[in-house]
Amino acid sequence: MDNIAGRKPALNWAVNLSVLFLVALWLFPTVGLFVSSFRTADQIAATGWWKALFPSVQTEQLRTSDPDDTRTGLGDGRYLVEGNLYETAPPGPISAWGVSSRDVEAYAPGEAADLGEGETFTLTEDGSYRWEGDEDQISGRGQRVFVTAKVPPKFTLGNYENVIFGTGTDSITKAFFNTLTVTIPATIIPILFAAFAAYALAWMDFPGRALLIAFVVALLVVPLQLALIPLLKLHLAVGIGKGYLGVWLAHTAFGMPLAIYLLRNYMAGLPRDIIENARVDGATDFQIFMRIILPLSFPALASFAIFQFLWTWNDLLVALVFLVDSTGDTTVMTRHIVELLGTRGGNWEVLATAAFVSMAVPLAVFFLMQKYLVRGLLAGSVK
Repeated sequence: MDNIAGRKPALNWAVNLSVLFLVALWLFPTVGLFVSSFRTADQIAATGWWKALFPSVQTEQLRTSDPDDTRTGLGDGRYLVEGNLYETAPPGPISAWGVSSRDVEAYAPGEAADLGEGETFTLTEDGSYRWEGDEDQISGRGQRVFVTAKVPPKFTLGNYENVIFGTGTDSITKAFFNTLTVTIPATIIPILFAAFAAYALAWMDFPGRALLIAFVVALLVVPLQLALIPLLKLHLAVGIGKGYLGVWLAHTAFGMPLAIYLLRNYMAGLPRDIIENARVDGATDFQIFMRIILPLSFPALASFAIFQFLWTWNDLLVALVFLVDSTGDTTVMTRHIVELLGTRGGNWEVLATAAFVSMAVPLAVFFLMQKYLVRGLLAGSVK
């Protein structure tokens, strides 16, 4: 009775839970990058992104001003230095402090620390300090202080200004446009060639068509790593070398089998009566392809375009082999983020912002064209 039309299967709850788990598994890293891209370096180091809306406890090392310039005499060889550890307002009220890295929370605000031989140091909640000692003690560098403060949540657009509009090594603007230069032609070129080939394999009768279809299917399981070195040697032999043309042709070659297979299956499922009526009316194969097949095959074309765009945008291996040069003029986003990870590994706010900017374009493409992706993937599943 469970299979009666209109009744839900018994394990429907398990399917729903599985879908929710997969959505959460995909969504959490994306949300984490998005939230971290708006946080400061101190907040990222102190707490995880899931605590971004709550105050965080941060400990930092500060130093008083130069005592030789700010000390005042108290008489009997005693001197006093007063001031504030912060140039502006503190990030939050100080909850504890210390003068040794072994115990950074040794004292509460307002308590006096005995530094020995009559030297004392007092720190208040707002960062104001009072340092007393003799001439030998109140001299040289300022006193080192470890401050623990409860900092309220803070978000900033400075990370994006630095990454997108900056001019230093953190800027990804040039790498962003380099990636677009690679991705757009590498998405359009395979579609142009694959659409003609798919129509021929779907609607034109010629000797060896079945073998060609089998050959295309066989190419789908060939790892691209096997063809990297031979293809690079071919490019160098014909004079293409490393550049945009070489990487366009490489992505075209690696994307053609999937494109032909996907488009051929979709075109073969189109109504035969439409094609035959067009031929009876005197239409040529080219006219049928341009005026009938292409408009009807838009879901499949869009589906492959999404796949190819996402793969090319996120590609690193092919770009390393066919594109990267010593000057960095053609560096793509994935390569630039790897370089940031090597040189600025401690600046997680920069890495999170650059990674999210790199993800933003594929996410936008996917959400805008997901309905065509579903229709293209279901091509030929229902007769």
